[in-house]
Amino acid sequence: MADAALKPVVPAATPAAAKTVAPSKSQLAYEFVRERIDDGRYVSGFRLVLGQIAGELGVSVVPVREAIRRLEAEGLVTFEKNVGAQVALLHDAEYAYTMETLALVEGAATRLSAPLLNGDHLHRARLINRELIACLDDFIPHRFTELNQQFHSVLFEECPNPHILDLVHRGWNRLTVLRDSTFSFVPGRARESVAEHEEILRLIESGAEPLDVELAAREHRLATLDALQRYQAEHQH
Repeated sequence: MADAALKPVVPAATPAAAKTVAPSKSQLAYEFVRERIDDGRYVSGFRLVLGQIAGELGVSVVPVREAIRRLEAEGLVTFEKNVGAQVALLHDAEYAYTMETLALVEGAATRLSAPLLNGDHLHRARLINRELIACLDDFIPHRFTELNQQFHSVLFEECPNPHILDLVHRGWNRLTVLRDSTFSFVPGRARESVAEHEEILRLIESGAEPLDVELAAREHRLATLDALQRYQAEHQH
């Protein structure tokens, strides 16, 4: 009886839901445009030509239009009559507030971190700044921004005050959400920036007064904001 009760085990059929489902054309278009917004290839104000994007993806305009509507709902894209779709412009006031706040807290974090930095920290910072300098001739704004953040991270991550450090991280994250593309608009600011990096490193290396280090880091951040605001003032008409 026991043997008769034994039946061969038949593998259960794979549920249809478990099978890999290829992304829709609309999803592919969404990911295509979103990736280029996130990595800086499509900067603020960049015009999104639906037919061109469709051609690059080998799809019709319909799924691209659906993707653009989704990005519009997320606030990453704007659509205006007689203008079309474009990457959303930075909210000027929000960007300014973020940069002003970051200047204060990052300056403080750099001051508190400076006495804890050793030769290895300074060496890493200089190597990154050399990479930044190498980027100047064949300028890629997104890559420059990435390296710029790495440089400053070396200088402020040793900050012993976790509350200040958290505020610095929040500021940088906020800039990412705002898609900080300052260097796209004012690439000349990049050359000034690397020179200021060297001055901050010199101050730290020489054991300068902590307040001098803080002010140099703060003014460095505000100079980038000033550069963008000057550009906007000159091109608003």
